Amino acid sequence: MGFWTQVTDGILNLFLRSNCPLCDRPTDGEVLCSTCSRALRQLQFCPSRRRLYTCASKSMPVWVWGKYQGQLKRAIASLKYDNHPEIARPLGQWLGEAWIATHRAKPVSPLVIPIPLHPEKLKQRGFNQAECLAASFCQVTGFPLSANGLIRSRETEAQFGKRADQRRANLKNAFTVNTARISRYPRSPVLLLDDIYTTGATVQSATQALRYQGISVYGVVAIATTSTTQPPN
Repeated sequence: MGFWTQVTDGILNLFLRSNCPLCDRPTDGEVLCSTCSRALRQLQFCPSRRRLYTCASKSMPVWVWGKYQGQLKRAIASLKYDNHPEIARPLGQWLGEAWIATHRAKPVSPLVIPIPLHPEKLKQRGFNQAECLAASFCQVTGFPLSANGLIRSRETEAQFGKRADQRRANLKNAFTVNTARISRYPRSPVLLLDDIYTTGATVQSATQALRYQGISVYGVVAIATTSTTQPPN
């Protein structure tokens, strides 16, 4: 390789090099730098086995990747509010890898439906963070994705600060099933995907809408949970 070719390649690499959206360090071609990736990995519930933790839920299984705190909380906030949809790529990938490790003994092939945003919120944000996570998750797992399988038919207030009963009332009849989309996968149970699992009011409302149409819901998977219950060792 000639001298000027090396110089040109060096200049191109300098300009093409991306920085970490969380700390602005160089990423060596990845979305996140190694320091932030390591900090995020430490918040996974089952880091040694790289598995998902099953949250307590009366209505259905809920699998979550990590704790909604520290760097993971910051990453989700940056994804949603700082216009960094690229953060969903590694998070969704890790979620998919943990799903495969968790379900290796009983493989299933569900239809993945991300929890939708209301059209006005989608217009403001420019993307649905759950859909971005689901796209990366499905690339790893190979599951079919129905990005518009559910429609947020009613605009709701922010859930933050509301009691559990207020959250349920706020989300009553908030979702409509896009049967034309889901009917393409008549034998596949639905796996709902969201970014954060809190009280379960959102997924309960979505599940009710699906089950009312006779659609089986396999469970819910999320990248983080606010639950303070510690998983078993």
